Amino acid sequence: MHEPQPTGDQSTDDTYIDPTLAGNGTHPPTRTETDSLGSVEVPAEAYWGVHTMRALENFPISKRPISVYPDLVVALASVKQAAARANREVGVLTDQKAAWIDDACQRIIDGELHDQFVVGVIQGGAGTSTNMNANEVIANLALEIAGYPKGRYDVLHPIDDVNRSQSTNDTYPTAVKLAMTFSLTTMMRELDLLRVSFGRKGQEFHEVLKVGRTQLQDAVPMTLGQEFHSFSTTLGEDHERLNETIKLLSEVNLGATAIGTGITADPGYAAAAVRHLSAITGLRLVSAPDLIEATSDTGVFMTFSSALKRSAIKLSKICNDLRLLSSGPQAGFGEINLPPRQAGSSIMPGKVNPVIPEAVSQVAYAVAGADVTVMMAAESGQLQLNAFEPVIAHSLLQSITWMRQACWTLRVNCVDGITANVERLEAMVASSVGVITALIPFIGYTEASNLAKLALKTGRPVADLVVEAGLMSREAVMAQLQPSKLSGIRPITMAIPLIDLQGEPSE
Repeated sequence: MHEPQPTGDQSTDDTYIDPTLAGNGTHPPTRTETDSLGSVEVPAEAYWGVHTMRALENFPISKRPISVYPDLVVALASVKQAAARANREVGVLTDQKAAWIDDACQRIIDGELHDQFVVGVIQGGAGTSTNMNANEVIANLALEIAGYPKGRYDVLHPIDDVNRSQSTNDTYPTAVKLAMTFSLTTMMRELDLLRVSFGRKGQEFHEVLKVGRTQLQDAVPMTLGQEFHSFSTTLGEDHERLNETIKLLSEVNLGATAIGTGITADPGYAAAAVRHLSAITGLRLVSAPDLIEATSDTGVFMTFSSALKRSAIKLSKICNDLRLLSSGPQAGFGEINLPPRQAGSSIMPGKVNPVIPEAVSQVAYAVAGADVTVMMAAESGQLQLNAFEPVIAHSLLQSITWMRQACWTLRVNCVDGITANVERLEAMVASSVGVITALIPFIGYTEASNLAKLALKTGRPVADLVVEAGLMSREAVMAQLQPSKLSGIRPITMAIPLIDLQGEPSE
C-alpha cells in the first residue's frame, strides 16, 4: 500500500503556478487538441490536454492544484490501474493498451508527474475535471512509453481507453476514499506517537503531586503524571474512533458508472475492478451493495469529518490545558515549563509565548470549520449525484494534512521537552485546603467544611487544625495525607482505581 511521508512539503504547499504561462514573456510551443466544444492550444510539453485546459480557465479559484494532495494523485492512478486490469480481464481492452496504461499508472503511483495534476481543488462538475486530468496525464504518459508523441489519441485515447467502463461518478469518490485512507493512516501514526509522548511524560511525572482543579477552583490533590496520562488516554480513544472510520471508507462504488446502474460497463467489470484495486492498494475494499445509493450518498464523509473534528477539538482542549498550566511564569499557574521556541514579543523583552499549542488549536478551529463545509456540501447534493464532492475532498484532505503536521509539531517541539516546576507544585499542595477532602471518611463533611473555612481564614495547615480539634491523632492524619493516598495511586477505597502508565506505540 502507498505510504505517504508524514512531513511531505507537497501536501502543505500553497504555491500555484498557472501552467498556461511560461517563459520570459514568450509563448511556449503548443499542440492543438479538440473536444466537443472545439479546439484549444495546449502547451506542447504538458501531459494534460484539452479538458484540463478548460478547467484551468474555468476554475482559477483556490490557486491550489490537486497535486498538493499526493495521496489523491496516487489514489487516482490506482483506480485507473485497477480499471485497466479489469477491462483487460473482461475483454474490452487489448493486452497492449492495458499494459501501457498499467505502466503509466505505476509510474505515477511511484511519484512521477504529480506536477501534471494541475486542476484546482475547487471545481464544478462533481470532480469531472480531476478525472479528466488523470485520464489525460495517464494517456500521454502511456503514449510516451509506447514511443508515440503526446496527443496521439488515435493510438490510445484518454476517455475511450483510460476511462473505459468508468464515469467520474464512480472513479472520483472511490479515489477520494482511498486518498483519505492513505492520509488518515499516516496521520494516525503521528497521533499515536503523540499519545506515547504524553504517556511517557505521565511516567516521568508519576510522583509529582499537585492540586487538581474543577471550574478553575482548587479541588483535590493528584499527580502531574496522572494529568499527563489522561491526555494520553484521550488521544488513544480518538485513535480508535478514527480507525473505525477506515472500515467505512472501504466500501466503494467502482463500476457504478454514471448513476449506479453500471451502464457501458461489462457485467463482470465491477467485481474485477474492486478486486484489482484491493490488490494494488493493499486495502480490503468491498463493492457497495446498492450502487445507486452509494453514488448519491456522501454520509460516510460526514461520519469521517465528525470523527476528525472530535479528535481536533479534544487535542485543542489539551493544548488549552498546557497553556494554562504553563502560564506565567511568575503571575500564572507556572506548574510546567514548555520548551521556549521563539521570542514572544516585539516590545516586551524576555517574553516567551506558548506558540506550539496556539498553532495546534488554530488547526482545530479550521478542522471544525471544514466539518461545517462537509455537512453543507453533503446536504446540498440532489438526486443521483452529489455535485459538491470536490469541496468535501479538499476540506477533509486539508484537515487530515494539517492535523498530521499539528500532531508532529506538538510532540517534537513541545510535549517531549516539557518539564515540571516541582518546588512550586509542592508548595501549592502544602498550602492547599483541598487535602481535607481525604479526611471526610474520618471526620465527616460538616467538620471538614468548618475546618476548611478556618484554614482559609487563618492560613494554618489543615493537619494542625484537625489534631487541635481532637478529631484525629497526628499519626492518623499524616497517614491519610500521604501523597500516594491523596492522589489515588494507593487507593483508600476501590472507588479510586490504580492508573496504568504503559504507553508504547500501538501496532
